[in-house]
Amino acid sequence: MFHYLAQHYDTFYVFNYITMRAGGAILTALLIAFLIGPALIRYLQKLKQPQRNDGPAKYNKEEYECKEGTPTMGGALTLIALTVSTVLWGNFESIFLWTVLGTTLGFGLVGFIDDYAKIRCKNTKGLSKRARLGAELAIALAAILITAWVTPDFYETRLIFPFFKEWQFDISYLYILFALIVIIGSANAVNITDGLDGLATMPAISASVVLMIIAYVTGRIDYTEYLYLPYIPQASELTVFGGALLGSCLGFLWFNAPPAKVWMGDLGSLALGAAFGTMAVMTKHEIVWAIAGGVFLMTISSTILQVVYYRLTGGKRLFRMAPIHHHFELKNWKETTVVIRFWIISVVLALIALSSLKLR
Repeated sequence: MFHYLAQHYDTFYVFNYITMRAGGAILTALLIAFLIGPALIRYLQKLKQPQRNDGPAKYNKEEYECKEGTPTMGGALTLIALTVSTVLWGNFESIFLWTVLGTTLGFGLVGFIDDYAKIRCKNTKGLSKRARLGAELAIALAAILITAWVTPDFYETRLIFPFFKEWQFDISYLYILFALIVIIGSANAVNITDGLDGLATMPAISASVVLMIIAYVTGRIDYTEYLYLPYIPQASELTVFGGALLGSCLGFLWFNAPPAKVWMGDLGSLALGAAFGTMAVMTKHEIVWAIAGGVFLMTISSTILQVVYYRLTGGKRLFRMAPIHHHFELKNWKETTVVIRFWIISVVLALIALSSLKLR
């Protein structure tokens, strides 16, 4: 609509700029989250979802009772705001835009089925691991193949390292496996991090800012030539998606901040993680994403290390409890202390990731 009006009225030409549309996407997603949040939370509370009991709170009767009745599946709030805002402000002709949105919603659907299975069966097991992984593989592979189809041939299978101008390696077909690990690993890393009130949301906000800036820069040939970055023509439209992602996460944090009125659930955490991973693959900044999403990487790594160490040592534990945020809780850190300190770490890592764009 604005594109049509700009042809007749110069005032509307400003809406052709990606930065303007990204700003509109942020505000639209935030407004939608504020408007529908209270009603959605009331509806989710009626579903009587099973109480999570996988953290230290189960050992603390007072804390456990305080969390009892808090609904999950709050990721629906994020996805609704994200989708509507993206559709309103995005360019319909961008394959990248529709691919990342489709991947996000696809992983969100997997998370919804998982969450719904928990409600229906009145337990916390949900979807089987094999079915969940199979669905994630299919969706991620489709996103990777579409991305490869529209990415410039020179960068199609290249792995690019930050902080170094010449460190670019063509890893051929191994890149498909690498990209699968990035997308699926990101989705499950955010999912595992979503274990305390607000813990995953703030790192998701800082990650959204980083990936939004990266998308804008890699989609501009003048910036990429100056900064020695890969030029991906269609990546610029991901700036609008990143803006919608940022606005929806900010809106969700309003209700998810400690003490949380709603939890993200698999519906939201899998979708957000897949969105981050897909944006990283599309912009060829997978390693920079590992820095920006360091809190998520640290969380999933702690879980993997705990399992490996437990099996190698015949039952000994590397951490008091995994993921690592529960380890700190068992060291008598209050939940809000753990959350805020992880927020600080996420902001610092985001600044380091952004500095990699210039320091080469």
